[in-house]
This record gives sequence, structure tokens and C-alpha cells, in this order.
Amino acid sequence: MKAYDRHILNALLDSYERSALFSGTNKVNRKVRFSFTRKNLPEYFDESSTAYEEIHASLRQMEAAGYIEIIWKKGKEGHIVQSVALNLKALPRIYSYLGRASKQQLLEEMIRLLKNLRQQYPTPVALRFVDFLLERLQAGKTVKEYISLSLPEEAERLVRAVSLMESNRKDCYLREFSIAHFSDSKAVEEMRPGIARIFRQFEPRFADSSAQDIFAEYSIYHTPNFVYFKGACALRPGRGSFVDLREMKEGIGLCGSALAHMKLEHTENIRKLITIENLTSFFRWQEQDCILIYLGGYLNEARRTLLKEIYRQIPGAACLHFGDIDIGGFEIYEDLCRRTGIPFRPYYMDLATLREYERFARPLTENDRGRLSRLREKHKEAPYLEVLDYMEDKGIKLEQECVELRS
Repeated sequence: MKAYDRHILNALLDSYERSALFSGTNKVNRKVRFSFTRKNLPEYFDESSTAYEEIHASLRQMEAAGYIEIIWKKGKEGHIVQSVALNLKALPRIYSYLGRASKQQLLEEMIRLLKNLRQQYPTPVALRFVDFLLERLQAGKTVKEYISLSLPEEAERLVRAVSLMESNRKDCYLREFSIAHFSDSKAVEEMRPGIARIFRQFEPRFADSSAQDIFAEYSIYHTPNFVYFKGACALRPGRGSFVDLREMKEGIGLCGSALAHMKLEHTENIRKLITIENLTSFFRWQEQDCILIYLGGYLNEARRTLLKEIYRQIPGAACLHFGDIDIGGFEIYEDLCRRTGIPFRPYYMDLATLREYERFARPLTENDRGRLSRLREKHKEAPYLEVLDYMEDKGIKLEQECVELRS
């Protein structure tokens, strides 16, 4: 037999905990009710079952215990139930009867936990996230988009994962990181969307970053951390023999420790250092007297160090960045300049290029327009402002792959 008392009482408590009565913001005293409808309790309306009598017996027991008030349809007692109302004065006894922790109890326990986590994991993003949760909870606001009050262990794992990421200084793969800190290769991967959301919200530089870029910033990779090179020189990955890029039209990819020790050889003909945003364009692009590097989106520490070392080795080369003529492309360009200190200039990201390939352009979204305004406001002396003006006026943007091969 179905435990109708538990079903109805739990539904009433759920409604109460979501209500203004619980938060104390109610302006009108209203009863918390459970309505008898075919959706809420279909068996009550099934004439072929005995549920009708069972439910009535259960309701009378709950009313006798002082848990509820039965509201009969048209006031005809013993006929059809319209709804039941929760007796707020009996709340402690109802929670005890159900063996259920009250929301107030869960709230207090979560606040205590978060205060402890604040002491345990005082890294910047973790602190901002925990303070945000505490502020909302103490103001009686919901945090269900981030954590569940009934799952404190998951909240602790999420805060710990964010803080451990911020503290990571070793190149590793996502599953290695997960095993090392959670003894489970999939734990961090399952939290990955939530972690990325926290970094986007509480670290401004990640506002528009993908989860992959955010994790890579902290040297945690889903796949090997390749950087691709090609051009008019040779690479010496370590103490061994060098790799002549002049013989490799589509270049070579290096990852891991090879990047930390890489040196350039035969650089006498290099006039340009060009970073390229998209891999397809990197493979297609051919240009004389330069070294081309595909970095893959936003920079992490290892890639910043690499670029600084290359710039040190070829100080006379012009430094250029070739990316999409869209908001993301210019944001990546600004990030590249700011975080390397290298005087990069936009390459084929100018107004003439946009006009030449305008037939391939795509429309700006409302989100694009908002980001465009913020970018213009933030970088008032940028070399691409006339491009932003044209993009806004025409409502367009252009992917890098649309720009034809140059020589």
C-alpha cells in the first residue's frame, strides 16, 4: 500500500520551503496547500481502485495528529477532498515523523560548511565563489543553480576542485588531475561544466572562455597540449638533433616538456613572427621569411613562456596575430598582447580585409553587439576601432578561414 501520508506531507513541506512563509518575505498570510487533482494524485480519481478509501483513512489520521487540515469540496465532509492545508505549528513534529531534515537545518549546516571551506581553500576564485554563496544564503536567496543544500559533500568537492585548479603548477591531463585529488578519473570531468561556469562568473578574464581554455590556463589538458610550428627556420626541442621546418610544408606539433626547452635555429631569414587563431588557417597559410605558430585560443602559462622565449630569440622580427574578424578574435588578440608583453599587431584583421571578403560574413548576434561595445570602451586606443565601427554598422563578422591564401 502506498504511504499516502508521507507523499502528501513531503509535498506540503516542499511547497512550504519554496514559499515566502519560509523566507519570511510574505506580506499576506496564506495557507500552504496540497490540491487534490488528477495530476497530483491520479489514483484518488480512479473509480476502479480502493485508493479513495485508503487516502481518506490516511488523511483522517494526519488530521487527528494535528499535521493537516482537510478542506472538503463544497464543504461536504467525507465526500471529496478539495485540498489539505499544512499546520505550520506542527512543523517540528512533521519533520521528525518523516525523518527529514528541515530546510532551515540544511541551510545552517551549509553556511557552517562554507565558512570552513573559506578557511581551507583561500584561492581567489574559490573565495569569491564561496563568499557569493554565503551572501545569498544569509540573505535568504536561492543557490540551487550552483549547489544543493541537501548535498553538502558535492558542494565541498566543487569548491575544492576550483581551488586545486588555481593552485596547480604542473602540466597534466584532466583524468590524471582527477585521480590525484579525488581518487576517481571521472570526478573532475563530471564537475567540468560547473567549474567552468564558476571561473567565467568570478574571474573576469574568463568571461567568454571555453571550459577547455579555462582548464588549460591552469595547465590541465583534456588532450595533449600541442603547439604547431612551421616556417623559415629549424627547431631544436632539446639537446638532440633539430627539426628543419623548411622541409615541412604543413609544420610540426610539439607538446609537453619539448616546449619548455625548445630553441630556434637558422633564424637569419625570419622577418615575422605570426600567431594564427584557427588550425585550418594554420595548415593552409604559406608565407615567406616567417615563423607561424598555432596556439589554439587563449594562452596558458606554458604558451606565454614559449612566446616570450621565441621573441627573445628573434627580437628584430615583426610580431603579428592573425585571427577571426569578430569579437572573440579581437579579445584573443588583446589577451595575447597583455599577457605576453609582446607588441603584436593585428594581421589581415583590418577593414580592407573585411570589405574584401564581406560576401562570406555572418550576422552579429545581440551578445556580439554587447561584447563589441564593451571591447571598444575598454580599448579606446586599439588599432582596430574602425573595423569594430564597420562591423557594428553592417552587423557582420568574418571567420578567419574565409580569408584566402596569401603569399
